[in-house]
Amino acid sequence: MPKKKAYARAGVDVDLGNKLKSRIQSLVRQTHGTNVLGKIGGFGGLFRAQFTGMRDPILVSSIDGVGTKLKIAFALDRHDTVGADLVNHCLNDIAVVGARPLFFLDYIGCEKLEPRVFDQLLRGFSRACREAGCALIGGETAQMPGMYRKGEYDLAGCIVGVVDRRKMIDGWTIKPGDVVLGLPSNGLHTNGYSLARKVLPRSRKIDNELLRVHKNYQPLLAKVPNGILKGLAHITGGGLIDNLPRVLPKNCDAVIDTKSWRVPPIFEMIREKGDVDLAEMYQVFNMGIGMVAIVAERDAKKTMSILRAKRIGRIERGRGKTILSFRAKSRNL
Repeated sequence: MPKKKAYARAGVDVDLGNKLKSRIQSLVRQTHGTNVLGKIGGFGGLFRAQFTGMRDPILVSSIDGVGTKLKIAFALDRHDTVGADLVNHCLNDIAVVGARPLFFLDYIGCEKLEPRVFDQLLRGFSRACREAGCALIGGETAQMPGMYRKGEYDLAGCIVGVVDRRKMIDGWTIKPGDVVLGLPSNGLHTNGYSLARKVLPRSRKIDNELLRVHKNYQPLLAKVPNGILKGLAHITGGGLIDNLPRVLPKNCDAVIDTKSWRVPPIFEMIREKGDVDLAEMYQVFNMGIGMVAIVAERDAKKTMSILRAKRIGRIERGRGKTILSFRAKSRNL
C-alpha cells in the first residue's frame, strides 16, 4: 500500500480536493452561458460583460454568509439547502437597487473535505444560480484542520450584478403618503439563528422548519414596471427596525402596522420559549416579511398583485426611522 502523503496525514488531502473539483464540472457548467469564458479551476473566473441596451451600466456587488444556520445543517446532516440560502441571500441584497445578477463565487472553509457534503453544497449553489440566471464562475475550498470542529464548515459567497444607472432604485423619491408593501418570508431565512437555537427545543420538525431555504425575490421584483418601485429593503439581520431606514430619506419615517400580516408560528414560539421582548423580535427576525417595497399610493394595488405582497404601512414625515405600531389594523393602511 502506498505511503500516505505527509500533508494528508496532517489533515489536508490535496489529491481528494483535486478529485472533487473535477467531479463538479457538470454542476458548474449548468449555470454558464456564452458570457463565461475559460475553464473551471483557473486562478480567476472570466466573464464577458455585455450590457446591451444600458446607457450607463453600474456593477453592483455583495458578499455574505449563512451564519449559525449551518449548525442546523450539521445536526440534520443536510447540506444542499444552505448552499441555496447563500446564493439567494446575496441575490436579494443586489436586487434592492434593481440589479440583475451576473455571476457568483463561493468559499467553503472546512475541517476536512467530505465528498458527500461537498457535493450537496455545490448542488445547492448550482440549483439556486440556475434558477436565478446567475453564473457560478468560481470558488475556493480551504481544508483547515484545527480551525473547525470535526464535520463542520463555513460558507461565504460573493455576487456581482448590473443595473442601468437611470433605473437604479435608491429611495430618493420616497415621500410622505407613499405605501409600504411587505413580501412574505417563509421563515427565519438566514438570520437570528443564534437566538433561535438557544431557546427552541430540539426536534426534527423544528429543525426542518429552521432549514427552510431563504427566498429569492429578484424574479418577482423584475416583473414590476420601471419607475414604480421607489425603494426596496431586504429584511435580514436587524429586522424591519434596522433595515428599512437604510432606504428612507432623512425626513421620512416608515410607520408599520404589525397587525397587517400573520406572523409565522415559528416566531411566536421563539418569543414564548425565550421570553423575548416583542420589540426585540422585530429587530432580530424578519417576523414574516422578507422584503419591503415602497411605492406611490396610485401604484399600490397593481404592485401588490405583481409581488403577491401585503400593504403593511405608510410613509410619514419623520427622521428616517421605522415606527412599529402594535395596534389593531388601521383603515388608512
